[in-house]
Amino acid sequence: MNAPDHPDSLCHCQEHARSAPFRRAFDLGTRRDFLRVGALTAGALALAPWLRARPSPSARARAVIQIFLSGGPSHVDTFDPKPGAPADITGPWRKAAATNVDGIFINELLPLTARQADKFALLRGLSHNNNGHETATYMMQTGSRPGGDIVYPSVGAIVARKLEESGLLKGRALPPYMTVPSALGRFSEAGFLGARYRTFVPGNLADAPDTSERRRLATRAALLAELDTLGATEKDLFEEEDHFREQAREMVLGKAREAFDISLEPEHIRALYGNDGVGRACLQARRLVENGVAFVTVNMGGWDTHRDQAQSYKRLMPALDRAFSGLLADLAQRGMLDTTIVTCGGEFGRTPRFQMEPPWNGGRNHFGAAFAWAVAGGGFKGGTVVGETDATGAKVVKRVITPWDLTASIYRQLGIDPKGTLPHPLGVPVPVSPPPPPARKGAPPPPPLAPLLEILPA
Repeated sequence: MNAPDHPDSLCHCQEHARSAPFRRAFDLGTRRDFLRVGALTAGALALAPWLRARPSPSARARAVIQIFLSGGPSHVDTFDPKPGAPADITGPWRKAAATNVDGIFINELLPLTARQADKFALLRGLSHNNNGHETATYMMQTGSRPGGDIVYPSVGAIVARKLEESGLLKGRALPPYMTVPSALGRFSEAGFLGARYRTFVPGNLADAPDTSERRRLATRAALLAELDTLGATEKDLFEEEDHFREQAREMVLGKAREAFDISLEPEHIRALYGNDGVGRACLQARRLVENGVAFVTVNMGGWDTHRDQAQSYKRLMPALDRAFSGLLADLAQRGMLDTTIVTCGGEFGRTPRFQMEPPWNGGRNHFGAAFAWAVAGGGFKGGTVVGETDATGAKVVKRVITPWDLTASIYRQLGIDPKGTLPHPLGVPVPVSPPPPPARKGAPPPPPLAPLLEILPA
C-alpha cells in the first residue's frame, strides 16, 4: 500500500473490489430495512436518549456537516489545482477557476463553489502518509493513528458523548450523530465508546411509509410488548428499552420524521442543491441540523478513480459543486453558517501523475502524502488558504496539517476541550484528542498537535 503507483499495491478499493462486503456492511439502505432490522430491534433501540444539541457557553459552533468524499478525491483536480504543471500532472483539467477571493483558484469543474470561496478555508497541507482506504478513513474520521491498544471513536461519536455528559441529551427523538444516505462502512464509528454512540443511518426515511409498513411496525411493537413480561426481573433494562422503542416509533411515524422530508422544501431550494444523491443528502443534512442533530456525515462515494477518471469526474464534480455550494449559500442565507461547521474532503488525495498507460487509461492512485480539504462556518475564517504543496502537488512544503490538527480545531469550536478525557471500558481516562504518536526508531519526531490557529478566532 505504500507504493501507490504499483498495481499490486492497491488495497480492496472500488476499482478492484466493487462488491467488497465492508462497503454495505452497516448500510440500512431502505426504509423497509430500517423497519426490519433497525427501528424496533433490541440492538438498534440501545441508542442514546437524544435531543436538540445546544452549544456550551464556550462553543462558537453547535453542529457539524461533514461531506466525506469516499474513495479519495484528487487534490490536484479539486481544491489544489496546478495549471502551470505539465500535462501528465494536470491531466485533462488544464485550467483553474478564479474564485470570489483574489488569488485563490480551484478546479474549473467547480464554478459554483468558486463563488462561495469567501465562506471557506482551503486546507492544502493535509498529510498522513497512509495509502490504505480503511486506515486513512480511520485517521480522518477519528483524528488518531491506527494501531496500538485503543480503537478511537469518530469525531461524531465523541461529540455525542460530550453532549450527553453535559446533560443536553434528554427527551429528543433524533440522534445527535447521523450519516446519510449510507454508512461509510470502513471502520467502527463508535470505537471504545461502544454501540451506544455509533452513527445512525436512517436510510430512506424521507419517503412516507405505506400501509403495509405501518402494519409491520405495529406488529413489531406488539411482539416486543409481549416480552415486557420479563420486566418484573429486569425492570430498569426494560424501562430503558421502552424509552428507546418510543423514540424509534417517533422517528418512523411521528413528527420527527419531517426532519428527513426534503419534499417540504420549496422547489428553488431543492434546485439549489441539485436533484441527485449528494444534493438531496446535503439538503437533508441541513434539515437534520435545524432539528437538533449535532453531527451529520454526508457520504458521497465514487472517488476511487484509478482509471478513466475524466469520465467519473464529469459526473461527480458537477454534483459536488451544486451540493457543496448550495449548502454553504443556504446555511448563510438562514443565518446558520456562523454556528454550523461544514467540511469537505476524503481519506487521502491521489497521485500527482495522471497515468495514461494501460491499465489505467487516465487515472490516479492512492496518495496520503499530500491532499486538501475545505472547511467553512462555525467560526472558521473563510477566504483563505492554509498549507501549500509543491509545483506538482507531491509534497507539502508549507504548514503540514495532520488529521488530529483538524479534529482538535473542530472540537475547540464546538466547546469541547481537546485536552479533556473520555471514559474507556478498562477504567483508564483517554484524551479526546490523542497526542501525536511517538516516532519510529530513527525517524524524525512527529509534529506537535497544532490546531488551525490561522483560521480560528482568537
